[in-house]
Amino acid sequence: MIKKEELKLTEEWDKTFPKSDKTEHCKVTFVNRYGITLAADMYVPKEKEGRLPAIAVCGPFGAVKEQCSGLYAQTMAERGFLTIAFDPSFTGESGGNVRYMASPDINTEDFMAAVDFLSLNEKVDPDRIGIIGICGWGGMALNTAALDTRIKATVASTMYDMSRVNANGYFDGENSEEARYEKKAAMCRQRLEDLKSGEYQLGGGVVDPLPDDAPFFVKDYYDYYKTKRGYHKRSLNSNGGWNVIGCQSFMNQPILKYSNEIHSAVLVMHGEKAHSCYFSKDAFAEMTRDSKYADNKELLIIPDAVHTDLYDGGGKNAVPFDKLESFFSEYLK
Repeated sequence: MIKKEELKLTEEWDKTFPKSDKTEHCKVTFVNRYGITLAADMYVPKEKEGRLPAIAVCGPFGAVKEQCSGLYAQTMAERGFLTIAFDPSFTGESGGNVRYMASPDINTEDFMAAVDFLSLNEKVDPDRIGIIGICGWGGMALNTAALDTRIKATVASTMYDMSRVNANGYFDGENSEEARYEKKAAMCRQRLEDLKSGEYQLGGGVVDPLPDDAPFFVKDYYDYYKTKRGYHKRSLNSNGGWNVIGCQSFMNQPILKYSNEIHSAVLVMHGEKAHSCYFSKDAFAEMTRDSKYADNKELLIIPDAVHTDLYDGGGKNAVPFDKLESFFSEYLK
């Protein structure tokens, strides 16, 4: 058996959402192909027998499973799916050192390892497995769907393309060779500073206190990550953020190269008023352009919703769980 790391898992209910009486909950662990042990919350619908369709959920980028990925997982379990919400490598309760690093490759592998775990679970039908990626993990979900042929259905919710935003900046405002060179040079300098100091410098999570002149999307993040609505002590975004060099490899490793070769079903959904909506619109266009598999792809734009409304509903039930249930019921049958 592949050896697991010994993880210290919190047994108390420390989620940002209430516990459901319609599901059974437990902590589970599994190992990715790099030997990193991942921690997850598993939700099993009560009064369901036989092997069930299953969904692995992750995101947002810099969040933990106690936040909105767990809410998605628990809600979908209430609707008849066995689900897991997991912490990516180097974050939350999952293993891996150094902490607070991200990787296009390792994070894609994290999703594939979740599919491994579900495929071998005695309660799961291995031919009926889907994934949900939220925010930056929406892009990672599409990347995984292009690689993992076991995945039958994928949802990318309020997605970011982490390669694009790191390389080009927000709204592609830094999309030039010169701007990219300066960012790469700064991170290369930071690598040496970290080694000299003996520790990795954190880049900072969501800004706090919130400046009066902060852009709307910064206020949007603050409203989720820094308030009772979504704050969690293990969340990078709620606290010190990623390492300054934590996302360096996204600068020149595009994650959506072969998205138009995804055979399986994909639902891309985004809020109409989200600052990030262009990521989903462009990703969907690329995924379906000259594709032989466009018939099972769908773009859903949710009226009046902003980015974090699709984290937890934003107080207006913006997450279309009925749509998610019908989508997965159709393609995980």
